[in-house]
Amino acid sequence: MADLKNLKGISEADKKLLAEAEEWLGAEPTKMGPVKNLFWGNIKEEFYFPYPVQDPRETAECDQLLARLDEYLKHEHPAVAIDQDQEIPRWVIDKLFGLGVLGMTIPKEFGGLGLGITSYNRVLERIGMSCGSTAVMVSAHQSIGCKAVMLYGNEDQKKKWLPHLAKDWLSAFCLSEPNVGCDAGGQETNFTKDGDYYIINGEKKWATSGAISGLFTVMCREKREDGKGKISALVCHPEMEGVEIFQKNRSKCGIRGTWQARIRFHNVRVHKDHLLGQEGRGLQIALSCLNYGRCTLSAGMIGGAKRVRDQATKWAMTRYQFGKPLAAQELVRQRISHMAALCYAMDAVLYMTTGMLDRHDEDIQVETAMCKVFCSEMGWRAVNDGVQIMGGESYMTENEVERIFRDSRINLIVEGANEVMQSYVFGYGGKQLAEQMLGIKNALMKDADESLGAFLGKAIKNSFRPEIMAKAIPLGLEVFLGIRRRLPVINKIHPDLREYADRLSHLVREHTYQFKVMSKRYDVKMLERQAVQARLADCALLLHAWACTLAKLENDMRKHGGNGNNDPEFQRDKSAAIHYFDLAELEIRTKMRSLYENADETMLKAADAAMKHTGTLPNGEFIIPERSPIAKGTGRTPSQRGIKQFPGDGARQPVGSM
Repeated sequence: MADLKNLKGISEADKKLLAEAEEWLGAEPTKMGPVKNLFWGNIKEEFYFPYPVQDPRETAECDQLLARLDEYLKHEHPAVAIDQDQEIPRWVIDKLFGLGVLGMTIPKEFGGLGLGITSYNRVLERIGMSCGSTAVMVSAHQSIGCKAVMLYGNEDQKKKWLPHLAKDWLSAFCLSEPNVGCDAGGQETNFTKDGDYYIINGEKKWATSGAISGLFTVMCREKREDGKGKISALVCHPEMEGVEIFQKNRSKCGIRGTWQARIRFHNVRVHKDHLLGQEGRGLQIALSCLNYGRCTLSAGMIGGAKRVRDQATKWAMTRYQFGKPLAAQELVRQRISHMAALCYAMDAVLYMTTGMLDRHDEDIQVETAMCKVFCSEMGWRAVNDGVQIMGGESYMTENEVERIFRDSRINLIVEGANEVMQSYVFGYGGKQLAEQMLGIKNALMKDADESLGAFLGKAIKNSFRPEIMAKAIPLGLEVFLGIRRRLPVINKIHPDLREYADRLSHLVREHTYQFKVMSKRYDVKMLERQAVQARLADCALLLHAWACTLAKLENDMRKHGGNGNNDPEFQRDKSAAIHYFDLAELEIRTKMRSLYENADETMLKAADAAMKHTGTLPNGEFIIPERSPIAKGTGRTPSQRGIKQFPGDGARQPVGSM
């Protein structure tokens, strides 16, 4: 198989980016996951069918926890005060520790509940229904904070830290920096070695709960003269000399109760016993943890969206205008059905993904990324529907919807901005197929700088190689003659759902065709045509969500047998799923059409013109990124008048004893 880094005409910057991505992600798994198969035009039933279900014993244990949690959230939890005061009180954190919520995934031998990923996300979904801030705090602690210790800590580290993390310490994950956001590999926080110690220097930003945590997982790069130092994961505690929490939090639009700390490390000495996993494998640790964080972000989003769905639907049924309920109006009914369809599909995608994590599927990084993108985008759309249905009342604080609206928006940005994730889904999801296409091209097609004699010799030789021609002939029929490959078939399906399975098969076949045609059309330019990448990534996203929804609906129908007619919830969900299939197909076909009919060229010109004009405006009138390599220090300082401040307090002891 060819290597994309060897593509003719690729820039040095893109070569470096591809090389770094391969290093971060590690070796290709031996078995391709479900989404990669969609790019090849395959539907691998074993990944989707039967829809994952929990062990009955764990389900019962999780149900008991949810019952205790529900009682607390309904009668004690101060969701409005948390949002208004911009702080989660310590008594709330202690209550969640006492309920077992903050230690639910930590193994029982270390003081936790030992629940699986699906149970964990069920709990996060329930918290998200009541309080987005609390959902984020719980998720940051377990999905990325203590998860690194659970996955990569040795036995001594687990015995030392996990009991605290289950009972009285919050944890923080220190990855982002002033100059590092989605580019996680660009770590500037560094360490040098001094005998048995690592000496850390640098600064971290957006460390959720960092100011109230007892343990940090810090990603930092070894400082070497050759500039080739790799990233490692080191555990720090806030009382270590040289740890400075110089800002506890900043006031923000949503999830206002969460605190994101800014932390400086001044020659912090960290013993080698605090190294997680292997030296130089820090980025892989971070990416592994993000697989879990992207699911719990989705769970909190789904909880909020379902709450808005139910509230807005009830409002539409009871709010009268012009002598009849809002729900009688077709455009309102359109939004009600849209909310129902998206919530069912989000639920299907989330718990398909957690099922994959629980059964330890090997190749699921694309799937967890898709889970985050799909649930954040569709959740935002659903919440927006609810706001529109409730009108002016949706803006009133006491009606809760405005808080969910504000809390939801951040989900399209964090854990990998959705635009970055679109390029990731396209690039990593289609990478193996693209490399096979490149190999065939190199074997049989003429390069611009290749002599005619060399080309003929190469082409004749490779034309007699069966392993090449077996792949080249079907590919040539597709990209040159438009002859689509054979339809993938879904066999394990309820008879009543055959139509929707067949529609999915046709769309998957069309997706692989369009990927191949666009790859041929743009060739090396495809690496910079992000608008094209996004359309193909979105098609894959919607197809994956379709397969998840189909599997969930198939499972629900078999579970209900013939008794579903008298179950309003089941009837709502069945109708919602079928509506999602129609919505998804419309969107997929629109995106495929836009591969050919789009405004990309005028978009690029308009962007250039807008930037050229903005370049004439003085930087001093605008807020400029604090570490901008071209304009640092030239922007205006934002006014803090009237904004609540959260100054830092330097090093201090964590909650609980060391």
